[in-house]
Amino acid sequence: MEAYALLLAATLNAGTVLAIAALGLLINEKAGIVNLGAEGIMLCAAVAGFAAVVHSGSDGLGFAAGMAAGALLAAIFGWLVIWLGTNQYATGLALSLFGVGFSAFVGIGYVQARLPERPRFNGLGLGDLPLIGPALFRHHPLVYGAMALALGLIWFLYRTRGGLVLRSVGESPQAAHALGYPVRRIRLLAVVAGGALCGLAGAYLSVIYTPLWVEGMVAGKGWIALALTTFATWRPARVLLGAYLFGGVTMLQFHLQGQGVQVPSQFLTMLPYLATIVVLALISRNPTWIRVNMPASLGKPFYPGA
Repeated sequence: MEAYALLLAATLNAGTVLAIAALGLLINEKAGIVNLGAEGIMLCAAVAGFAAVVHSGSDGLGFAAGMAAGALLAAIFGWLVIWLGTNQYATGLALSLFGVGFSAFVGIGYVQARLPERPRFNGLGLGDLPLIGPALFRHHPLVYGAMALALGLIWFLYRTRGGLVLRSVGESPQAAHALGYPVRRIRLLAVVAGGALCGLAGAYLSVIYTPLWVEGMVAGKGWIALALTTFATWRPARVLLGAYLFGGVTMLQFHLQGQGVQVPSQFLTMLPYLATIVVLALISRNPTWIRVNMPASLGKPFYPGA
């Protein structure tokens, strides 16, 4: 049973990275913007956060540096696609490729760097409880923060005026513009907020989840986070559950290897991505369901004078 408790703990940790990034991308897509650059943003944020902790010794500064790097790259992306009208998909792919190369170049000097000793967490003193303690109460506060973020996003999107405006911009930017809302500024703010959350996910990855820097360490998590928004039909609660599902699939490979299951390691490594393809294929069988839930203007440019 202890092995399953540790598997659940590992699932929550792995799912946190995906959840934070996917919730950030959800904000983007609710405003009608598709950002394919999440992978590159997370890599740049990972090296920025890691470098900040190496030089300062403060995890908080590392998270702040990651969020700042993510917000900056997202702001550049937003300026290109919202104000200059460049193609969202091509610009996002370019940003992703840029992030992969730039992070590798900047991170050369940090490959052998070591972080200060990582603190141990024991939430409310409940971490010593048998089974549920290690499974649920020995996590970094950001694990619980991801859950709170999902709840906060649900409240913001469906219970506040700001959330209604954001959704209206994603559904019909022309109507929102006719009502006097600054559509392009709202979209830019949404893109920057989403980029900051992707940056936070990248910093969490290099500072807490695997406290080291390795070139390409995000390893496709940005793409899985992007797929999660579609998988969850643009609902924050489903994004959170989907993140834990994919986190569990990722951790299952290590659990099976630990149990001595004779399965090629390459097959286990591809399980999360295979699950992504299967889920998206199943969802695509019902295009009407996707259209009902998808923001109507997703991926479409907006021209105020048109």
